[in-house]
Amino acid sequence: MKLQKKTLFKIHSWIGIKLSILFFIVCFSGTMATISNEMDWLYYPGLRASPQGERVSYNLLVDQIRKEYPTGNLSYWVMAEEPYLNDIAYVEVNGHRKYVFVDPYQGKVTGSTTVTFQRFFRDLHYYMFMPFYQIGYFLVLVFAFFLMTAFITALVFYKKWWQKFLELKQKKGPLVFFRSLHRVVGLWSLPFALLISITGIWYFIERTNLGNVSDISNPIPPKLEIRPNEIPDTTVFSYQLDYDQAAQQALAAIPGLKIGGIVPGKDSSQPIYIRGKSHVQLVRKRSNRVYVDPLDNQVVGVQKAENIPTVMYLNDIADPLHFGNWGGLTTKIIWFLGGLSICGLVLTGIWIALKRQATSKKAKNTNVMGKWKYVNWGFAVLIVGYMYFFMISRYASSWSSIAFVSLILTLFAVGTWYVFDYKITKSIKKSKSLNSL
Repeated sequence: MKLQKKTLFKIHSWIGIKLSILFFIVCFSGTMATISNEMDWLYYPGLRASPQGERVSYNLLVDQIRKEYPTGNLSYWVMAEEPYLNDIAYVEVNGHRKYVFVDPYQGKVTGSTTVTFQRFFRDLHYYMFMPFYQIGYFLVLVFAFFLMTAFITALVFYKKWWQKFLELKQKKGPLVFFRSLHRVVGLWSLPFALLISITGIWYFIERTNLGNVSDISNPIPPKLEIRPNEIPDTTVFSYQLDYDQAAQQALAAIPGLKIGGIVPGKDSSQPIYIRGKSHVQLVRKRSNRVYVDPLDNQVVGVQKAENIPTVMYLNDIADPLHFGNWGGLTTKIIWFLGGLSICGLVLTGIWIALKRQATSKKAKNTNVMGKWKYVNWGFAVLIVGYMYFFMISRYASSWSSIAFVSLILTLFAVGTWYVFDYKITKSIKKSKSLNSL
């Protein structure tokens, strides 16, 4: 039994230490993604809604977007669930995407940006900015298995853990304190970590299409025949559609629908795709889908959340459960704190390992990560490099934004060195000097 527990502890430590930097990046990016909309609200004044009265006409809003970006192409339109956020229209301009903020109550464009915090942290958490998306996706998804393994092994080798939710040792030195803190935070984080692991594993199943989960959950939208003679005489097809009529058809097809997104087709062969929330709780917006012919505004396809198969239902509750946006700002804050706790477990775990190594006579000249430090730092450098590449090429970020991000990274690197290297080394030297007296 002791051998088994020792083995499980080694597995737990290997995940938390050998993969610590990558583990932290995955956890931290997901944690920030939970409140990324709120970060946008703080940073971009144009995104702050002023809900007064009823929403104005969809066509009026599109007309305002067209006036601001006459040569742009409206590719996606998001109506936020949060009452404090304006709509965001995705407008393609000269090969770059603009996130255009639109006040649906005052009927005007209130600002724009080339990247939002929401997009930045979602891209980082989804695929680590890797240009080869599948590599990035699976690099992140594999950590769902690691997270579950780390918690399960800890429960097995930690004796009578159910009795130790409040066992915080504060008077036996920093190493003992942080070890007990690591355990207590881990115990309180257990339900949250299991939920994140299970939904992450579900993403893996969807990505690999095991059991045809992806095929079932992502039905092919209806295809229409191209009618070239009926296409409006304009260079921008998306600006000429009747969104008000399409919305009315969607509301008639699904009574009580709260429209949360509109995707105009690229031409008359692609229907207008409208999605949103209904009385079915927890599922994401795409559980309700209405497809409308862009020319005659007739409904050509309907999917209601109450009628979707079980596999699709499970797939559509994964995002709300994983990111905690199913209950508004309250659940977002809870999920954010849960994410911070897991990030803290990674940091305290590596600190404990470094502190042990520093005080050990047997391992003075070794590194707790061993050769895995090259893997960790190698991927970290790649991720940062690709991040800059995305900021310049895809996001078209300003140099001031790039400088700001660089400053944050520098401060984070200096802080990491100070806590995990300088402070530990200094404390050991102080301890040795006291012992020599």
